[in-house]
Amino acid sequence: MMTPKKIKEFFACLKKRNPEPKGELEYTNPYTLLVATVLSAQSTDVGVNKATRALFQVVEIPDDMLKLGEAGLKDYIKTIGLYNSKAKNIIGLSVALVEKHSSEVPQTLEELVKLPGVGRKTANVVLNTAFGQPTIAVDRHIFRVCNRTGLACGKTPEDVEEKLLKTVPPEYKKNAHHWLVLHGRYICKARKPDCFVCPVCNLCEYMDKTAL
Repeated sequence: MMTPKKIKEFFACLKKRNPEPKGELEYTNPYTLLVATVLSAQSTDVGVNKATRALFQVVEIPDDMLKLGEAGLKDYIKTIGLYNSKAKNIIGLSVALVEKHSSEVPQTLEELVKLPGVGRKTANVVLNTAFGQPTIAVDRHIFRVCNRTGLACGKTPEDVEEKLLKTVPPEYKKNAHHWLVLHGRYICKARKPDCFVCPVCNLCEYMDKTAL
């Protein structure tokens, strides 16, 4: 496990490399971000964006989605994995938003995870990206990076999230999710990390670094 000093240096390096990190899912408002994030489960952001570019030209709010209907939604997202179950969940969460939240996306974790198809990770993405809350959504990339580097080791995503929330310095917490996702996606990759271009290689505790 990294020391607090190393953790601060770790995020300072990532910030220097990318001062204003952004997620790669395309969206127009909190609702379309929620839809895109639900669709991204076990799918790539690139694949989701290809489908939602056309979808979000006709859907901006939950009421639009309900007018489109489940069958209509499937026509837009059929290139995405698990699109049948995702379509059902998106229609279900849209109904819940209209009936219980005046068509607005709630801004608390407790309310978000009550929506069909919305787990803790999805909720944290929406809270962080749409509403600027200092949440950290632990996906497969963050889970790998944190355990591999020694930044925040844990057996489950929840363990890693809890440790990150305790150890990430406040000034880095809001953007920590994006920095770690991008780092895991493009540098600290699953099969073989690109240690030779890693800006935090000297801080990382991974024993089997690739050749520099």
